[in-house]
Amino acid sequence: MGKLYICATPIGNLEDASIRLLKTLRQVDIIACEDTRQTLKLLNRYKIKKQLISYHEHSKPEKEDYIIELLREGKDIALVSDAGMPAISDPGERLVKKTITAGVKLEVIPGPSALISALAVSGMDTTAFVFEGFLPPRSAKRRERLEILKEETRTIILYEAPHRLLACLKDIQEIMGEERKLAIARELTKVYEEVKRDSVSELYEYFNHNPPRGEISIIIQGRTIEVEARTLAEIAQEVEELLEQGIDKKEAFKTKAREYGIKKSMLYNYFVQSK
Repeated sequence: MGKLYICATPIGNLEDASIRLLKTLRQVDIIACEDTRQTLKLLNRYKIKKQLISYHEHSKPEKEDYIIELLREGKDIALVSDAGMPAISDPGERLVKKTITAGVKLEVIPGPSALISALAVSGMDTTAFVFEGFLPPRSAKRRERLEILKEETRTIILYEAPHRLLACLKDIQEIMGEERKLAIARELTKVYEEVKRDSVSELYEYFNHNPPRGEISIIIQGRTIEVEARTLAEIAQEVEELLEQGIDKKEAFKTKAREYGIKKSMLYNYFVQSK
């Protein structure tokens, strides 16, 4: 029985390939890739020659069955996407599920991730966040999803295609308010990397005059709920009670911040200053 290796690949800069990734790509029998032309760029950079088979969002279930059969025959296979971690906003999710059901061993080779990289450089709250991937391309469905997300207090991460960015920003502006803070990360790790941080209205104007290109991540500030000082004091007291019960300090702040829909950092700062 072979093994399926879920391999994260560089999201732009080929020098982000890890030693473990390169070792894995050299030792497997076959590489299943989203676009063989894209994967060849990485393989040629590091002088790796392997049998490639295509596996992408339009692949039929028969292709997944074929890959599983190869694994059962003892072939080791590396699963890669064009960039980042397979199975995250990627058809690899289906293959992973089928592989688990088939009883085949899996191993993850961690590495670059556009959503985590974008969040880290955004300047937004990283205490808690939600990843939504690509919103529906049609405005009506996209707006339905945004109506739900506008109440979200956690930081929101989206992916978007450059030709839909302005339409998406317009919907965010109308539903979440023109002052909602955003960060837009474009072409991360590449030559023309760009990160813009501003209100959604200002970012709309910027990209309206500077048409975007390349891979885009949108990071949206979670809904901020203003809390009166007296109420904040009461919440801080509830944190104190949890601590007295032996609850971990970090977990106590996280629990109460989520319960009342406020930023954990705001509650923590008040707690410290009130001592």
